[in-house]
Amino acid sequence: MKVTLNRPYVFVLCYLFVIAVTISCQNQSQTNQIKKKKQPIENEVDSTRLKYNSGIRSILEDSKGNIWFGSHSEGVGMLRDGRLHYFTTENGLSHNQVRNMYEDANGILWFECGKGLSTYDGQHMTIYTAKNYNSKSEWKIKDQDLYFKGNEMEAYNKLEGDPGVYQYDGQKLSYRKFPIKTKPGHENHYSISTAFVKSKNGTLWFGSYGAVIGYNGSDFKIFNDESLGLNDQTGHLHARSIMEDGKGNLWIANNGIGVLKYDGKKVINFSKEQKLKKKDTKGNSLEKVFSIGEDSLGHVWFGTVGSGIWRYDGKSIKNFTKEDGVESQHIWTIYKSKDGELWFGGANPSGVYRFNGVSFERKY
Repeated sequence: MKVTLNRPYVFVLCYLFVIAVTISCQNQSQTNQIKKKKQPIENEVDSTRLKYNSGIRSILEDSKGNIWFGSHSEGVGMLRDGRLHYFTTENGLSHNQVRNMYEDANGILWFECGKGLSTYDGQHMTIYTAKNYNSKSEWKIKDQDLYFKGNEMEAYNKLEGDPGVYQYDGQKLSYRKFPIKTKPGHENHYSISTAFVKSKNGTLWFGSYGAVIGYNGSDFKIFNDESLGLNDQTGHLHARSIMEDGKGNLWIANNGIGVLKYDGKKVINFSKEQKLKKKDTKGNSLEKVFSIGEDSLGHVWFGTVGSGIWRYDGKSIKNFTKEDGVESQHIWTIYKSKDGELWFGGANPSGVYRFNGVSFERKY
């Protein structure tokens, strides 16, 4: 049987179809809007606020304009184009504690972790395993070489055998041993505890938990308890940061005996000289110091555990605490940005702070 539809009826059907399609599109549009609202917006709202809780141990601006933040136990974060990207052992890090970061002459980034090393070539994070142990005594200094702590969290492994550092010359990574003998029970005494420093006169300085070791290309100079006359009564050397200032002074931050200053001739206890070995009226001191930095004006800054941040302008020293915006109770690192601004990486709570000329404010 043939069914014939008249024109008015067809018109009504078409009209109803158009209405149905319109309603469907509107509903779909509303659904899409709801989906957008439900999607995570943390990175859009506050893309530069680090999610770490364990503290910031290292900071680096690379040659491509990315900013890297190494955490105490949560991996490393990269700030690129206003967005944070995170890397952990699941993404190629050898360990989630990132103590120091460097960029070599070829633009490869190196991550000195609690255990081992990792590199980043701009696309992939990779654990670096090729290490040479056949030239441990062949010390040499080259301008662009990098130096790293031993492979272990503490002390050294069987392949390393003795306290020392890894040297990367642009082609291979070789272990160099220090001319030091360790005593039983002091295996961690000469483990590297901070980033290396190359002074203006070419001397390399390495800070360990129980010594500061310098190498000028031919001879070694060692500061330790014995050479400094330290003992149980005075407190022991426990270096956590080293820095050379614009005048050529070597500053040594210690956890316990304060800050030491070496002018090339003698070592003085700066904290003792400033009468900050004991707590002041606010309960702060310059004894447990973990980081040192120098600003563009030549002022030296000290980051402590529990006593805020201190600034020395060459004449007087000033303390900045929570009242001045220093929320972190443990300042792990002080980093000078390419713009000359100092960034203070801390823990408890975690974050990166900057000084605005009057007080501190959180930057990342």
